[in-house]
Amino acid sequence: MTQNPMSVQRRRDRWRTLPPALKTNPLKHKRAPGLVVAAAAVGVAWLVHLAVPAMPFLTAAVILGILAANVPVSSSPVAGILRPGLDFSGKKFMRLGIVLLGLKLSLFDVAALGWGTVGIIVSIVLLTFFGTLLFAKALRLPGDQPILLATGFSICGASAIGAMSGVTKTDHRDTVVPIALVTLCGTLAIGVLPLLKIPLGLDSVQFGYWVGASVHDVGQVVATAQTAGPAALAGALIIKLTRVLMLAPMVTGVALVRRRTHKRAGSPLGEPGAAVKLPPLVPLFVAGFMAMIVVRTLGFLSPAVLGMAGTAQDLLLAAALFGLGSSVRVGSLMRTGGRAIVAAMLSWALIAALAYGGVQLM
Repeated sequence: MTQNPMSVQRRRDRWRTLPPALKTNPLKHKRAPGLVVAAAAVGVAWLVHLAVPAMPFLTAAVILGILAANVPVSSSPVAGILRPGLDFSGKKFMRLGIVLLGLKLSLFDVAALGWGTVGIIVSIVLLTFFGTLLFAKALRLPGDQPILLATGFSICGASAIGAMSGVTKTDHRDTVVPIALVTLCGTLAIGVLPLLKIPLGLDSVQFGYWVGASVHDVGQVVATAQTAGPAALAGALIIKLTRVLMLAPMVTGVALVRRRTHKRAGSPLGEPGAAVKLPPLVPLFVAGFMAMIVVRTLGFLSPAVLGMAGTAQDLLLAAALFGLGSSVRVGSLMRTGGRAIVAAMLSWALIAALAYGGVQLM
């Protein structure tokens, strides 16, 4: 049946005269179911953390996402309806959480460590980063997996992977294997590292430094270090947050290398006049992260505001990690991710060994 051209035109005219508030984006409605599920999952993850304090909140969120992706209903049409919202959570909420992460860092606290200790921490990060790159490339991991694994293991886990993927322009669904592996190793550290404290001859402060220099996510650092008391926890956090400070220069350095590579490569068709889209030198959310470090250092915000910002950061990252975890298919990971698992275990062993050596020098 053919539509009357006049009636079609009238409908178009009515649409143009509607107030902007009534012109809704259909994509936003498509995201709503997934966002609601992500919010519910954040609540469940928080309850899991309260029931089992040794399980970090963010680790619980990503594990719930992985579990949700591997139940039989995950292949039903319902899962397809949830996907737009979960993908949005995995990308946008991750970036907002990284910006707020900057409010945990004060440059005065880092300076109090002394240049020698800061130099050791920077060396551990760099050696782990390039060592993991070598492992991953030797094992022929595909795409951006080598650089994402290197970033996650050397700096701050899933948050660092999310930041680096903004420069590499990796599809957020391709970040799920590195995030799953860095979460796995960080979770194992919670149980394994306390067992090694006495055999390695570490006192409480040394153990805290070792944890802060080698464990990936901040929540996992807290869960591991608190087993040795408050002195260990305090030392672990300042060392860990100094590692987090490396996020901005590492991301910027990779952006510079990528821009240079793109310029040398020219256009895909080899046409000299064709425009080449270069990756951003500093992604907007990384610039926001650096700005928040300055805000925290200058003391503009009250402890109450910093506390609320910390809670918001945890909630955003939890929703993001649930969204990313919901893309992980364990069967597919086991079939195709064997080499990535080997690279992750080698990287975990490398940073643990480097951190132990660094503690002896601090």
